[in-house]
Amino acid sequence: MNKTIRRASVFCLLLVLALLVRVTWVQAYQGQALADDEHNRRNLIGQYENPLGNIIVGGEAITGSTKTGGKDFGYKRTYTDGPLYAPITGYSSQAYGTTMLEGVYKNILNGSDNRLKTVMDTLTNKRASPGDVLTTIDRDVQKAAWDALQDKQGSAVAIDPATGEILAVVNNSSYDPGRITGANDEKAWQELSADQGKAMENVALRKPQAPGSTFKLVTLAAAIENGLVTNIDTPTGTPDPYTIPGTRTQLPSEAGSAACNNVSPRTALRLSCNNVFAELASKLGQDKMRATAEKLGFNTQIDTPVRTNPPSKYPSEKMSVDQVAQTGIGQFDVQATPLQMAMVTAAIENGGKLVAPHMVSEVTDANGNVLESFKDPKSDQVMKERTASMLQDAMRTVATEGGGKPAQVKGAEVGGKTGTAQRGVNNSKSPLAWFTSYGKADGKQIAVAVVIENSDTDRSEIGGGKLAAPIAQKMMAAWLKK
Repeated sequence: MNKTIRRASVFCLLLVLALLVRVTWVQAYQGQALADDEHNRRNLIGQYENPLGNIIVGGEAITGSTKTGGKDFGYKRTYTDGPLYAPITGYSSQAYGTTMLEGVYKNILNGSDNRLKTVMDTLTNKRASPGDVLTTIDRDVQKAAWDALQDKQGSAVAIDPATGEILAVVNNSSYDPGRITGANDEKAWQELSADQGKAMENVALRKPQAPGSTFKLVTLAAAIENGLVTNIDTPTGTPDPYTIPGTRTQLPSEAGSAACNNVSPRTALRLSCNNVFAELASKLGQDKMRATAEKLGFNTQIDTPVRTNPPSKYPSEKMSVDQVAQTGIGQFDVQATPLQMAMVTAAIENGGKLVAPHMVSEVTDANGNVLESFKDPKSDQVMKERTASMLQDAMRTVATEGGGKPAQVKGAEVGGKTGTAQRGVNNSKSPLAWFTSYGKADGKQIAVAVVIENSDTDRSEIGGGKLAAPIAQKMMAAWLKK
């Protein structure tokens, strides 16, 4: 063989080797990456090739699957009482993706999670049988909130303070996720997306708003923790009329100046006297107020496992003295979700211990074997037990003598706090009506937060005690009377 042929042969051999290396690289590495790519339509088809796993409430599935009769997708998702459970399930759509628990546990529910695979599934590269997601939601509490909200636009959340289990998450307005599960549901999607998609807003978990006077619980907690309040029955010395620090603006209270002048913290909470809580926040300062709020969950994304995004907020940027005072009454730039205010109340009821809130108890495979368990959640002592006891005492007065009377549950101890939050420039929008409360009886306990965004009530009659407290009462009664 002459030199030219030999060189040509070596060159061809090198080309073949390079080709083999490239093919191996594409098949072994890039092939898997392409197979796993979220834009690979084969993956989407595979997700709906068989029935999906289910989301469970009280031992019964609130989701299902039905045959499509279509060419690409064998099945599509269905929902039982879709609008009732939409804030929990979210949707699983062949065209628009997944949200809420459907999104968090997508791989469990469609069988692609590696933990579901048997040895035979691994050898044959077959998609495993899907698993299930067991929630902590209580049907009765969920339904009680839903029924009570029907003539109002608002949201409600309930938590078991001792376990952190979320018992209810309800929004009204809501939507039926079953309308958008198919590949050709564009019309329904456009209808739900109209008006900035408010029908699909998860107000309970993902829409922080001014909490109004319910935030006074955080202010009072900070004052007790920092030694500014040592007895809730001692007059504070705070005058009314009260001028906001750093301004010439007087801060009014609904109860009037005579009722709120130089009152005790107990009376201030019962009458919701703005002067007392603005003064407490002013004396504490921004850093101490923020520290207490953050211990209770503000400024933190909370995974329930559905993530609260954006998180509830206590301002981190430097504030002026008048702005700090306004945060003491839940205004200026303080924002909270019903979940967040339920967490505040849960910590107060639970002796100052905040148990991580969660709406899933277990994730299982097709045979019921537990893959994930949330039955031992993290807990933190976020305030002294004495502080929590003093707050409970003051909240009981609100529920027995103040605006929280409509929340009373026969045979149970109830404590609460009302709130009305201004909205819009110069208070141009309808105020938010808030109520947060705890109830306990016979070894059971519950913490609830309700916000009403709009109702047919005359503006002058909008208030947390009138609009939101009756809803909280029905939720607490549904749990405590089981």
